[in-house]
Amino acid sequence: GNLLGGEQSGHIAGVGFDLYIRLVGEAVADYRDDSGESAPTEIKIELPVDAHLPREYIPGERLRLEAYKKLATVQDADGLVEIEAELRDRFGTPPEPVRNLLEVARLRTVARKAAVGNVSVQGKYVRFGPIHMPESQQLRLRRLYPGTLVKDAVHTILVPRPMTARVAGQPLRDTAVLRWAIDLIQAVLLDSVADAARVATKQN
Repeated sequence: GNLLGGEQSGHIAGVGFDLYIRLVGEAVADYRDDSGESAPTEIKIELPVDAHLPREYIPGERLRLEAYKKLATVQDADGLVEIEAELRDRFGTPPEPVRNLLEVARLRTVARKAAVGNVSVQGKYVRFGPIHMPESQQLRLRRLYPGTLVKDAVHTILVPRPMTARVAGQPLRDTAVLRWAIDLIQAVLLDSVADAARVATKQN
């Protein structure tokens, strides 16, 4: 179908970025089945983020599709740096929805490294799964993110949604919530001492 045509307001909003990711993933999987390689792990992210490539930034449908495909399949931080540099070189300074999209791709690379397949809002919590944590990580998680619920039976954790302020704050969104999720995965699941210290400093 015409995913990026004018009837979709010039971007993937009509079908959703995650659906597009799945379509790309299936196409990549079909290709890699022929070559004997394994398909990349699918990462589902459902957070309050306005992330897309506006027509005003990348006018051509084919160029937008190409950029979406690169962001959907990027594997690591170095690859993401290259994509961002290319976007800046070809189309100028990315507007906020594009910066958010780059951060979504960054979260995907970090989640893939930690074998996390789902990061999504669930009521007053953000759900991460599947999670398999030793006791040391569970202790660090509860210390850095008070109020977190560990659901061992279903291999998930429910972390209180991050807010702009402890009292009368609003839920974080866009780049702020994406970076919060990245910090959590790196500090707890990837055992980054530097990130854990940074998170602890923010909490105080």
